[in-house]
Amino acid sequence: MNPREMAQRIMGMLVRGTVSRVNSATKMQTLQLGLLADELKDGMEHFEPYGFTSNPKEGSEGIGGFLAGDRSHGVVLVVADRRYRLPGLDEGEVAIYTHEGSKIVMKNGRIIEVECDEYRVVTKNYSVTADAYGVTAQAVAIDADTARSTCAIDAPDMVINGVSHAAHHHQEHDGPNTGGPL
Repeated sequence: MNPREMAQRIMGMLVRGTVSRVNSATKMQTLQLGLLADELKDGMEHFEPYGFTSNPKEGSEGIGGFLAGDRSHGVVLVVADRRYRLPGLDEGEVAIYTHEGSKIVMKNGRIIEVECDEYRVVTKNYSVTADAYGVTAQAVAIDADTARSTCAIDAPDMVINGVSHAAHHHQEHDGPNTGGPL
């Protein structure tokens, strides 16, 4: 191989491209990348970090690698999408995000923020240990066979079977109506 061919191979080892198509049904996800000028490479294996996977949107950018400059079998080393990346993280912070705005941000100060429209946890056991625990919601529902508290519950009212215990009055054993709860 002459020096010119050698230089072309070296220059072609890493190339920037744009994602055209994704096949995420295979064990190793494959991408179609638009590379130099009119070069379209199909079936490029996308190497992702262990434990992490994504299905990049069309138009995402990737870095394709060709070992020894051989264009017959390329791999995609990383895919990024500047259209949806979360800007403005502080040094040391980490985030996982989607194009719709869902995100998990691990912030400095050991704070984790989760933002989404619906949050689901499916597990056999769920345990929270905290110094304080607060819920702010329009409605809260607990669907369980039993519920138990080891502490006093302070509530402005308790409604059981549609009956308010704060405003409920009834006649007490042929006597006067009861007052509200103490």
